[in-house]
Amino acid sequence: MSVVLAETRGTTMVITINRPDQRNAFNAAVVAGIADAVRTAMHSGSHRAIVLTAAGEKAFCAGGDLGASADGAPFSVDAANPRNFLIELFKLMETCELPIIARVNGHALAGGLGILAACDLAVAADHALFGVPEAKVGIFPMMIMPMLLRTVPLKKLMEMCMTAEPISALEAKNLGLVNHVVTAAELDARTDALVAKVSAVSPTAIRLGKHGFHAMRDMSLRQAWEFAELMLPTMAATQDAREGFGAFREKRAAVWTGR
Repeated sequence: MSVVLAETRGTTMVITINRPDQRNAFNAAVVAGIADAVRTAMHSGSHRAIVLTAAGEKAFCAGGDLGASADGAPFSVDAANPRNFLIELFKLMETCELPIIARVNGHALAGGLGILAACDLAVAADHALFGVPEAKVGIFPMMIMPMLLRTVPLKKLMEMCMTAEPISALEAKNLGLVNHVVTAAELDARTDALVAKVSAVSPTAIRLGKHGFHAMRDMSLRQAWEFAELMLPTMAATQDAREGFGAFREKRAAVWTGR
């Protein structure tokens, strides 16, 4: 059975980590499966959103499937190809032109928390726990630190890393790691509602907006001002912007072309 399932539902690509007996821990095959499905959705021209979730109700992703020792990736480096597969997935998710929504069906721990943080939006079941337990085995969550530093307040992040203790879904929401917390029974409905909302707006606005969001986040304030001065006129010249303004004037629903 495939470790990653990819299914198109309407205009949504649903990607499911399918290793419930291993608490949906990831390895190179899982990361490759997620990446392949994301690329398929990006290049299809018909998808409007991506949902990333996992099988079962216990775990969204318990982190890397590391085995009993710290051998192999990501603890060793091939000098001829030093790129880490998880970092490459994070890069792909950031540059993905579609909104990526995490459907957090259970615990998100270690690298699984990093995958969650790399998603644009997240809906979590209220029984899920979130944490970085790496210090319990003598390491620190270095691979996911770039994602967490952009989401979690510094003092709280340091506490999570140093104590290795998980936090609740509600606290994760208060910290900005997830957007919505619901019961397990409500998880699908709330995720579907969020997908419907992001799929109803201009795909061009989302594509250029995600690019601008991530670009400006890494700029100085002055650089961000200059970038914004160029981005808004560029967006206003798109077909979707012209359609959106026209639909607003004519009080009708916009018909988006994604151009």
